[in-house]
Amino acid sequence: QVQLVESGGGLVQPGGSLRLSCAASGSIFRINAMGWYRQAPGKERELVAGITSGGSTNYADSVRGRFTISRDNAKNTVYLQMNSLKPEDTAVYYCNEDILTRWGTGINYWGQGTQVTVSS
Repeated sequence: QVQLVESGGGLVQPGGSLRLSCAASGSIFRINAMGWYRQAPGKERELVAGITSGGSTNYADSVRGRFTISRDNAKNTVYLQMNSLKPEDTAVYYCNEDILTRWGTGINYWGQGTQVTVSS
């Protein structure tokens, strides 16, 4: 069994910063791609940023230059540093990971979601 636990969301003023974390635990052999998605009310879930096992990153156009995704493989943790936040960044943020378990199965996992609200 594998579990993803997110933390770091909250309320922040426009222009502020937040750092999200997503820690994976359980029967993990290796974590391949990791990413962050978000879903705003009334909208579809969208990819915010992704990072491969080799460290290559990609970003949605709307966040490029403001958000930074990183990973700590020793801690099985992925981070999302969010700077210069805008009200339109308000959403529930979810981490997503492709995990190879110790039993040899590859499974895609989602975190439980963390609310980010950008408002004055």
